Amino acid sequence: MVDQTQISLTAPASVPMAAVVGQADELLHIIQDAFAARVTVRGDTVVLEGDAIEVQSLTALFSDLIKLAEGGEEPTADYVRRAIDLMRTAEFAPSVLREDILLTYRGRAIRPKTSGQKRYVDAIREHTVTFCQGPAGTGKTYLAMAMAVAALKRKEVGRLILTRPIVEAGESLGFLPGTLTEKVDPYIRPLYDALYDMTDAERANQLIDNGTIEIAPLAFMRGRTLNDSFIILDEAQNSTPEQMKMFLTRLGFGSKIVVTGDVSQTDLPRGTSGLAHVRPILEGTPDIAFCDLSGKDVVRHSLVAAIVAAYERAERKAR
Repeated sequence: MVDQTQISLTAPASVPMAAVVGQADELLHIIQDAFAARVTVRGDTVVLEGDAIEVQSLTALFSDLIKLAEGGEEPTADYVRRAIDLMRTAEFAPSVLREDILLTYRGRAIRPKTSGQKRYVDAIREHTVTFCQGPAGTGKTYLAMAMAVAALKRKEVGRLILTRPIVEAGESLGFLPGTLTEKVDPYIRPLYDALYDMTDAERANQLIDNGTIEIAPLAFMRGRTLNDSFIILDEAQNSTPEQMKMFLTRLGFGSKIVVTGDVSQTDLPRGTSGLAHVRPILEGTPDIAFCDLSGKDVVRHSLVAAIVAAYERAERKAR
């Protein structure tokens, strides 16, 4: 016979239960559908009855939701679904993710939201070079940027270097109007957008002007040695194997490299992607980590996850 248990949790008077169970009990219904144990809410008390292991998981889940609401945040349906998924993998408790704050800007905390993202940020902390592959919306670049900005603020590094390969589509850069900076700006603009989303724009521009933050095309890295730097190579699937080797060998003392991309989205006109080429060569090398994010790690609009999943199904059928 399965061990049965009952636990009651009472929220502090300062916590509105509507934030814990959701509008029209939306969050409560998601939880009830996901577990066989009985979940009953009576006023400010949550009563959990059923299998001891499920009740233990539900206790951790509701404790996390109550603490979140107590801090003034309102849990969302996506947050609850991700928390349930974490419970089932038994890899991390939701509180582990909530407490892992990478950066705080204007009262907003940037933290990993899925187990895959948590493994990714831990890999960055523990390794000198980290590669991350995954579809759009999984936070590959955003989390790396947050780690980089935080490292700069803590003075763990002296500068940030953010770079992307430029793959020309249609017209050659030489025939496009404007200065070189104006020509390459559209390619690297997403890096500026991410930076401005997590630090004051005026301060960021000052750091760019004095060279503390550098945002440049990958070709600009050639011939340099990058010491005391946090270096991010974004959209690395558009680098060639030769460019990838050139970039990785720029690593200097006191530096950290993060390489992100999605090998299914390469824009190279021909040849092998440097991101796909590098893994069999370097995987297993000490102090180098490879992370893979999937549709489960998408944290944008829920429809993005559905789109990613649909494309993954179509690709499997095509093989």
